[in-house]
Amino acid sequence: MQIGIDKIGLYAPHLYVDMNKLAVRRNVDPEKFTIGIGQEKMAVAPITQDAVTMAVNAALEIVDDKDKEAIDFVILATESGIDHSKAGAIYVHHLLGLHEHARSVELKQACYGATAAIQMAKGHIALHPDSKVLVIGSDIARYGLATAGEATQGAGAVAMLIGADPDILALEENSAFKTDEVMDFWRPIHSDKALVDGKLSNEQYIAFFTNVWEQYKAQSGLGLADFAAITFHLPYTKMGKKALKAVMDEGTDDDAERLMTNYQISAEYNRMVGNIYTGSLYLNVLSLLENKEDLQPGTRIGLYSYGSGAVGEFFAGILQPNYRKQLPVKQHSQSLTSRTKISVDDYEAIFEETLPTDGSEVTLDVSADPAEVCLAGVKDDMRQYVRK
Repeated sequence: MQIGIDKIGLYAPHLYVDMNKLAVRRNVDPEKFTIGIGQEKMAVAPITQDAVTMAVNAALEIVDDKDKEAIDFVILATESGIDHSKAGAIYVHHLLGLHEHARSVELKQACYGATAAIQMAKGHIALHPDSKVLVIGSDIARYGLATAGEATQGAGAVAMLIGADPDILALEENSAFKTDEVMDFWRPIHSDKALVDGKLSNEQYIAFFTNVWEQYKAQSGLGLADFAAITFHLPYTKMGKKALKAVMDEGTDDDAERLMTNYQISAEYNRMVGNIYTGSLYLNVLSLLENKEDLQPGTRIGLYSYGSGAVGEFFAGILQPNYRKQLPVKQHSQSLTSRTKISVDDYEAIFEETLPTDGSEVTLDVSADPAEVCLAGVKDDMRQYVRK
């Protein structure tokens, strides 16, 4: 039985800041952002969007009434959780109107969380072939204004339906993974902003990739020639390129040209949205599938997942015969190109606008947010969500 990605949906906030404008404000050569790290736009989440609302907005794009009956497991992967105890997946389950006979949990391991969720989903589907698992990676990347990591911020969510006989990507059994205790990126419990050792994180990202790639080759007997493309978790778009170059000498010139060309295509959405942590790898996958129109069914796509702290994994999937019919290409193109560009001043004001931390109540104006699901405020220490 084949198990994999049956549907995939995307949500990015309707606001963004131009990286050229941000660079000028920070007295940085714009090419350091646009070429050096490879980012053009950064999605900015208004206060009316959080990990829950973005997750639901992404899921609404793909979940129909038939899916609602089949989904019996909801996994929200996030490192932007809204509660220390209650899983954000409970809110997702409720706002989507799913039936009560479904497990709903939240999963955390930095940017690796959605991959762990998919592996859990595969096990569940193996036992329950008629069911579907809803996996969502949803995050708001925050490092702080004028910090070294500011240019690698972003916000968004990718939702995936995992099931048997998938229409998009059938995931193969071979999978190589590694865990090591590394303090390259973390967010202390008292902080709403991440801390990062950028140099160490870059080094570990590549080191983990080469390690799990070697494991994977030993398991599978496959090499670069067997892949149409390799997709990556991208904190910024140049990061995956560095990792790919680390193994490129293993293949032919044709392999190098094919993989690098497809890498650039796969990074298009990431360049326009920024880092969305747990959803970043799957944003990369979606960009490849939607923007590379001549990818042939039956070809193999590699996936490299990395979550600081750290866990890394390499696995692969086979494109299914009618995969393009399941991709809302026009809808994604329209949603990304119709976003509103905001000034750096507006971006900074939105960044500094946060929910109260003293238990006080707040009502938010959701009229300016075009998303179907929004955060409308906080009352009695409970977030108030609305579905328009």
